[in-house]
Amino acid sequence: MFNPNFVADWGTSMTEDGGIFVGGGGESYAKPQHLTLKYANRHGLIAGATGTGKTVTLQILAESFSAAGVPVFMSDVKGDLSGLAASGSADHKLHAPFIERAKKIGFDDFEYASFPVTFWDLYGEQGHPVRTTVSEMGPLLLSQLLELTEAQEGILNIAFRVADEEGLPLLDLKDLQSLLVFVGQNAKTLALRYGFVSSQSVGAIQRRLLVLENQGAADFFGEPALDLEDMFHVDENGRGQLNILAADKLMAAPKLYATFLLWLLSELFENLPEIGDPDKPRFVFFFDEAHLLFEGAPKALVDKVEQVARLIRSKGVGVYFVTQNPADVPEDILGQLGNRVQHALRAFTRRDQKDLRAAADTYRENPRFDIEDAIKEVGVGEAVTSFLVKKGMPGVAERTLIRPPSSQLGPISKVERKAAMLGSPVSGKYKTALDRESAFEILAERAAKAAKEAEEAEKREEEMEAREREYQTGRRYSGTRVKRSTTKRTRSRRGDTSMEAFTKSMMRSIGTKAGTAIVRGVLGGLFKGR
Repeated sequence: MFNPNFVADWGTSMTEDGGIFVGGGGESYAKPQHLTLKYANRHGLIAGATGTGKTVTLQILAESFSAAGVPVFMSDVKGDLSGLAASGSADHKLHAPFIERAKKIGFDDFEYASFPVTFWDLYGEQGHPVRTTVSEMGPLLLSQLLELTEAQEGILNIAFRVADEEGLPLLDLKDLQSLLVFVGQNAKTLALRYGFVSSQSVGAIQRRLLVLENQGAADFFGEPALDLEDMFHVDENGRGQLNILAADKLMAAPKLYATFLLWLLSELFENLPEIGDPDKPRFVFFFDEAHLLFEGAPKALVDKVEQVARLIRSKGVGVYFVTQNPADVPEDILGQLGNRVQHALRAFTRRDQKDLRAAADTYRENPRFDIEDAIKEVGVGEAVTSFLVKKGMPGVAERTLIRPPSSQLGPISKVERKAAMLGSPVSGKYKTALDRESAFEILAERAAKAAKEAEEAEKREEEMEAREREYQTGRRYSGTRVKRSTTKRTRSRRGDTSMEAFTKSMMRSIGTKAGTAIVRGVLGGLFKGR
């Protein structure tokens, strides 16, 4: 069990002024390196080739933030981070190599410990289900997720505007699919106000939604939507909750992964109040596999991410990008990442060499060694680090041995994960999806009503025709001749064909979600409170 005096007993892991001990020490190394909590909301970067130690760095930072009472969100791409929920052990084969390192850097008095972890999963298999509504996601992020063209994105924006004006809550994929059917059927009317609506583009969006649905995204859109407060828990010992997203399966749908993390970052930005520069962050967000966020992203989206990264620090949120190469992060965003841990980069090609020089140029020079050479030479679990110091200035680059983690290296068992889920503060809250009225039901009801009105109108017309025939028959027998039209009367079924088709397309889908206000954040296309 966790020692309630853990922070005080944790050796040199925390400094008196609130710094997180990252590593250092040893004969050829500089003084111990610390990430100052006061500057932790000024963002950071953890970079390095595969197998160089990024996961351990991420793990020790998460432990330290938790010990300081700061909730954390991170993605578990390989399943290794689940070990944060269990205590490490000197007998564990993965911990054995760290014993000598701990002595070398003067960190031999720390304690092994577990941390409060809440597991999340978009598919609801390895963690509590995570959901949001289509409306909260917004057209900008959805367009990125669906990889729409400019024309298709325009039609999606029209659909969202129609939903706003018609009071149609967009909660799940079926809501959006039925709304697009409505937009396609009313294309001529909508074109007068919003411009040309192509049925081909509507069909293309529908096909992409089908692909997204087949990837499992249908479980992500709906209610109950994630309540951000459930990620901000602090346990009875004052430790911040570690929110771990199971991402091993999710990585098979990289666009969904990147879009979800962008949405979550946007929600934090929209919902948290300004607090300036606090003594420690209110929340820390680790964006693993960051290259998936920016790869092929349109400039408009990158600009939004830059805006959020620049402004969210004043809300007490630190954002840390984790990636193989610093070049994966756009330069304007890279310039905002003040705390850096650079593990080894390999320079086999000219492109690699260029990226290596660019990475070295972002550090404050150290006269004791060449930074570019150091980045190539550092071994596994070693890094070139630079953390913000007094007045937020970048510290001098240092070669640093990363300290050992206190929690377990490697994943926990399925039984341990299940036990952690049952004991979490949100156990059972998100298990059952809600099913209430939304755009799908409203449009289906309108279609059914229109079909019924058309049927009643047809009956009235048939009755009138019957009476007219009866009247004409009576006049014929009375000797009065009436001129008859040779043109066969056709019964009008205007609206019937389109509405029946719409009703049938609606009824082919089943299940609904809850109705909520139609609001979107800065990455959703519209500001909340609109």
